[in-house]
Amino acid sequence: MPRDRIVGLVFDDRYLTHNTGIDLIEDVAPWPFAEPAACVSSPALVGRAKHLMDLYGVAERMRRIEPILATDDQLTVYHTPEYLTRVAAIAQTDGGDTGSGAPIGRGGDRVARLAAGGTIAAVEAVMRGEVDAAYALVRPPGHHAMADEGMGFCVFNNAVVAARQAQREHGAERVLIVDWDVHHGNGTQAAFWSDPSVLFISLHQDDLYPAGWGAVDQVGLGEGEGFTVNVPLPAGAGNRAYAEAFARIVDPISRQFDPDLVIVSAGQDASVFDPLARMSLTLAGYRAMTESMMAIAAECCEGRLVVTQEGGYAAQYAPYCSATVAQSLVELGPGEEPIPDPYGERAVLQPASNEAGLDAERAIAQAVEVQGKYRTL
Repeated sequence: MPRDRIVGLVFDDRYLTHNTGIDLIEDVAPWPFAEPAACVSSPALVGRAKHLMDLYGVAERMRRIEPILATDDQLTVYHTPEYLTRVAAIAQTDGGDTGSGAPIGRGGDRVARLAAGGTIAAVEAVMRGEVDAAYALVRPPGHHAMADEGMGFCVFNNAVVAARQAQREHGAERVLIVDWDVHHGNGTQAAFWSDPSVLFISLHQDDLYPAGWGAVDQVGLGEGEGFTVNVPLPAGAGNRAYAEAFARIVDPISRQFDPDLVIVSAGQDASVFDPLARMSLTLAGYRAMTESMMAIAAECCEGRLVVTQEGGYAAQYAPYCSATVAQSLVELGPGEEPIPDPYGERAVLQPASNEAGLDAERAIAQAVEVQGKYRTL
């Protein structure tokens, strides 16, 4: 008899100690209010997600995976030794910015290493066959982090170092990374720009952050040409547009690549309530994207799938999105109901949940045209 499908969970209370300080203007000048404004990258985001996973019985159906502290050897597959030294020095003070908008507090280097190590631990468990899939509910996030600087709340690039771990230690020849964070995963794109062994697909709000990254014609270089896939979508795209982007671009390209491992950089900041973007995804949209990635993993690589947490800044709604991703991974049991959407009827009735606008259609068609040069679409 086949064993039941096992989904792992990486979570640690130390992730809640990551200190991003007060909200800053251009990373330098504080707001001029008498009461300081907290940074939107709050520990409550992953803490509340875990709370919801407990309330709805999701976490108890997952096998706990202990995170590790990523070593210098594991981090320098991408990051420079000089950057690691700089991050460690900042963490020995009262904190500061590791680059451009990626602050840490005292001791923050250990939490950042634990986030990278948590994603590595999830990949290790999947590649060893201890679990079929895993969710790394970690912070700080990683996909903006460049080789020599932090960026956009990201200190170390969790997905990049985990993908390299799968290749170096477990012989994965082809790794697929799908990034549905609303901001472009520039650090991940930079890491694999010339590398055909990693297919990077990013769906994001067009030219939102970082400026100039993620245009549809950014496709990779040299041997890596055609292995970077950017799908920039217009503001307000919503569930229907994302579903079409998956059906016409993500799914067929992923299947033709035939990965040995699937990693999802799961930012929940394309949600309808997010303060840092203008997209309109609801819980149903996140459920559909997760199920699509599960289907690709099942077809191509015996279900080997790792979801690692990226952004998502709607204090109440983003945790519901993350918990929905986790519930989708473990799948609904007999008689179980999906986590209810706190947006209520409007989640179903809003136009973006039911139709793709003309701007979104044009954006998807343009991505299909560009990527059609490299594969059948």
